[in-house]
Amino acid sequence: MAALNGRVDASALPLAVGDLLAILGVLTIGMLQHGTLIPGRAAGVYAPFLIGWGVAALLIGAYSAGAAESAKAAIPLGVRAWVLAALAGFGLRATAVFPGDLAIAFVLITLVLTGVLLGGFRWLFFKITG
Repeated sequence: MAALNGRVDASALPLAVGDLLAILGVLTIGMLQHGTLIPGRAAGVYAPFLIGWGVAALLIGAYSAGAAESAKAAIPLGVRAWVLAALAGFGLRATAVFPGDLAIAFVLITLVLTGVLLGGFRWLFFKITG
């Protein structure tokens, strides 16, 4: 646990709400648009990206004390963590363990739209909380 020291600070954890809404929201909208939002399948679609996010957010420090200080710090940390998480999620999704494929449109839309939403939420969070 010493390796995680300073990677998570309780004051930054409210950011997790918007981060998870951004990630799950984009994936859910995609499944709705493609008619594939089925409970068992949805879990398999969410899992690679949530696993990736959990690891990347810790490695990058998306919930570190610095992330809780300002949008200027929180947005780059969140976006960098998302890029790493998305790459991990795409890699996991490419295996036979998880449903779906890796169409280039899916990769680009998921990477960019989720990154924009995640950064936008973090900006809004600091705009509201001051």
